[in-house]
Amino acid sequence: MPKTTKAGKARQSELPSTLRRSDEKAQRTFAKAHDAAEEQYHDAERANRVAYAALKHSYEKVGDHWEAKDEKGPSDRKAEGGRGTRAETAGGVDANASKKHLYDLARRLDVRGRSSMSKDELVDAIQKENDRRTRAAR
Repeated sequence: MPKTTKAGKARQSELPSTLRRSDEKAQRTFAKAHDAAEEQYHDAERANRVAYAALKHSYEKVGDHWEAKDEKGPSDRKAEGGRGTRAETAGGVDANASKKHLYDLARRLDVRGRSSMSKDELVDAIQKENDRRTRAAR
């Protein structure tokens, strides 16, 4: 089913819960990318991957919703490498952001032990906290 209406707005009932709690531009980005990929590939799973990739280029997951990134670009090694890479995804965390940005985000999310974490540890801890908050919000 299309994720956008004829007017080009995202269908709330078709969006993942994290996107329903995000701004309209994030919703539109996901929905339009999904619909275009679905039309091109005729594969719902691939359309979802394309839509999340498009979303992660401009947004990062913060807790149970998506927020605009300061700088657009790939969010992790998987996004940098494209479809054929075997790299891991960071689940919406902008792993390419500075350590300071990740630390500030961890502080906002009240991640314990953040002051002694490496950049990779911050990414993992933020991803776990995002997942926890998403589960709680459902």
